[in-house]
Amino acid sequence: MTDFPLSNPDFSLEAKIEALLFVAAGAVSIEQLAIALDQKNEDVQTALDRLEAYYQQERGICIQRHAGRVQLTTAPQLAKVVEKFLGLEATARLSRAALETLAIVAYKQPITRPGIDYIRGVSSDGVIKSLLSKGLIQEIGRADSPGRPVLFGTTVEFLQYFGLSSIDELPPYEVLDDEMKTRNEILKD
Repeated sequence: MTDFPLSNPDFSLEAKIEALLFVAAGAVSIEQLAIALDQKNEDVQTALDRLEAYYQQERGICIQRHAGRVQLTTAPQLAKVVEKFLGLEATARLSRAALETLAIVAYKQPITRPGIDYIRGVSSDGVIKSLLSKGLIQEIGRADSPGRPVLFGTTVEFLQYFGLSSIDELPPYEVLDDEMKTRNEILKD
């Protein structure tokens, strides 16, 4: 019988990180990886960057980052293939109100319900409940204002739904803001 070594020093840091992300139940912090691998946070971050660049070369998996945590997921471009294989129905479409609210949360997070209502000009209670139940937004804390309203932010599921690796992949808000101003001016005429 052959004894297998518990740890092979010949494996690269990237391979070790990949193995940990593969078995992790969900997203993990860089600090958790660094502690598990007895490495510096900076070295783990550098290895993650290299691994992420490797996965961007038409691979079936990718590294997803959200709120300082990382996880291994299937490449968003392969969602239809995975859904077919698993026998899942296509993801349900979101209403216009849900998309509008989700965009506000994504760009303004953390934001309160009154903040969302102010921007939309209507009550968002029902839409927020729907987005919470779908796991696309979450409560991320409380504001330091009277009544301490709940603060909302996006989730990892939000990133997966829209095929993003990170919230940083959203188009710049200023571009969207300018487009909305132009659209509103056209509608006034």
